[in-house]
Amino acid sequence: MIKVGIITASDKGFRGEREDLSMKVIKELIAAINGQVMAYEIIPDEQPLIETKLVEYCDQLALDLIFTTGGTGFAARDVTPEATLKVAQKLVPGIGEVMRGVSLKVTPHGMLSRAIAAIRGQTLIVNLPGSPKAVRECLEAILPALPHGIQIMKGEAGECGKADKGQ
Repeated sequence: MIKVGIITASDKGFRGEREDLSMKVIKELIAAINGQVMAYEIIPDEQPLIETKLVEYCDQLALDLIFTTGGTGFAARDVTPEATLKVAQKLVPGIGEVMRGVSLKVTPHGMLSRAIAAIRGQTLIVNLPGSPKAVRECLEAILPALPHGIQIMKGEAGECGKADKGQ
């Protein structure tokens, strides 16, 4: 089982003015990788609070995987990538690149996403968009690779490359 946390950064969601449909999509799709939601919160778009929650989910709850949703655009209050960078120990640029590539096939606005992925300790953090449709598109593209990446991060599997039989 992969222990998953979801942090939704949304001022409107936090105030109860918008239902968090993205969380429902994440919960549905992670079943395919034997993921189970162990922690979930909707918080306002405030960088110090996002940082605090990420550290809590990584360090205290020892989750394997955290998905953030929302706060990855150009608006002044979109600070989820900055919060993730602040707590990160390693970056995982390929995940963000794949998500932007998938989004670009749907809309030219896909290039405007600032979503990143990073590792803190033995937890993978992935910034997802706020739109449920975009969350589904991005997760369907990245989910197949995440269990192996998590196994490697935790020291439970070897490297991704296969040995060359000629050597």
